[in-house]
Amino acid sequence: MASNLVLISRQLRQKLSNCGTLSVARTTLIRAGFASDVSNLKDTQKDAKELLASPEEQAHRKQMEGYITVDAKVDISPVTGVPEEHIKNRRVRIFVPAKNAMQSGTDNIKAWQMEFETRERWENPLMGWTSTGDPLSNMKIQFKDKEDAIDYCEKNGWKWYVQEANTKTPKPRSYGMNFHWSKRSRVSTK
Repeated sequence: MASNLVLISRQLRQKLSNCGTLSVARTTLIRAGFASDVSNLKDTQKDAKELLASPEEQAHRKQMEGYITVDAKVDISPVTGVPEEHIKNRRVRIFVPAKNAMQSGTDNIKAWQMEFETRERWENPLMGWTSTGDPLSNMKIQFKDKEDAIDYCEKNGWKWYVQEANTKTPKPRSYGMNFHWSKRSRVSTK
């Protein structure tokens, strides 16, 4: 298999330099007489640079594709291009939104949401619409966890606070409790 790839790379160097393409197509490999080896390759659309690279270069590329962990706090606010007044003086509320009144189930209510504090608004006297000059006022972002939302706020340099969800524990009741002897459920009409 490795010798076939070396032969493929030698034969394709001239073809790639003549036509100027950077990828090895399946039809090129079949025309070159390596139809049996084409089925063994996982990805026939390999990059020509990857095929022609030395093992050291391939190991370096694999190492560079991995995750980079940074121990220090990352602040991307200077890079984002958001004006300074929208970064420094803003507070973000992180909360679990209430269930919709039209929703009877409990699906899609576990997501945490991030919302900016409201700033100055004014009302249009003609139509009664409210307007604001704040571009971030209507932005709501959903997160899977509370920690993801906190990390996102810290990464952007925003001050944040968490509003914990109000959870109600329903009392276990049955229909028969409506007619229990200790409840005054029947009222005399006389």
